[in-house]
Amino acid sequence: MASLFWQTTGTGDRDLVLLHGWGLNAEVWSYIVPRLVPYFRLHLVDLPGYGRSRGYGALILEEIAEEVASRAPHGALWLGWSLGGLVATTVARRRPQAVAGLVTVASSPRFCADGDWPGMRPEVLEGFARELRQDFTRTVSRYLGLQTLGTASARQDTRWLKSVVLAHPAPATEVLTGGLALLRKSDVRKALDQLDVPLLRLYGYLDGLVPRKVVPLVDELSPASQSIIFAGAAHAPFISHPALFCQALCDFSQRES
Repeated sequence: MASLFWQTTGTGDRDLVLLHGWGLNAEVWSYIVPRLVPYFRLHLVDLPGYGRSRGYGALILEEIAEEVASRAPHGALWLGWSLGGLVATTVARRRPQAVAGLVTVASSPRFCADGDWPGMRPEVLEGFARELRQDFTRTVSRYLGLQTLGTASARQDTRWLKSVVLAHPAPATEVLTGGLALLRKSDVRKALDQLDVPLLRLYGYLDGLVPRKVVPLVDELSPASQSIIFAGAAHAPFISHPALFCQALCDFSQRES
């Protein structure tokens, strides 16, 4: 039987749902939880099939969004990192009346390069999928290394991310492969123009997975949204720049309260 892990903590008066990225789990947020608990009721979720959310197979994007949204409080802010950003955007598109605001972190409406659209090469994600079947630990370690590449604290941050992955049983290969397929195939660019919720987009200047060249393109797709690029950050700005990251999040929450 499938069971979704959901933990609520914090003494603030605003609900904030946090969705992690591919291969990880909600423990990734423990780095910034102490900074956020005075201001929010945090809802820490392991996406279906990841971490402590067991019993799931590979789901399509809309299925993941509905599974998580069915547990969430009405009127929450939603924050999604990387793959989690696709999920949170899908929730906001399908249930705008239930979402007070959306924050995407190091996320793109189209992760793969597509014509003039910058992003990861499809063959890179396909290579990860092939390698997963042979060596889970090595493949995930390589992916996590890409997330911190170029930052001043890259080695330390990668070790921390690996510890988060290894703290819980590995997701099933089917789930991980399905997640890579979502990153490779999903395209929610048209959905951005249809969003009826406030949107904040946070990026890392050094991000090799979601290149900064995508920022002005998404600015055009969503002119009412706000974008912030953290200098010196890569794919995990909440780890390399926690104070600046949390300040941006709190400022957004206050504006949209």
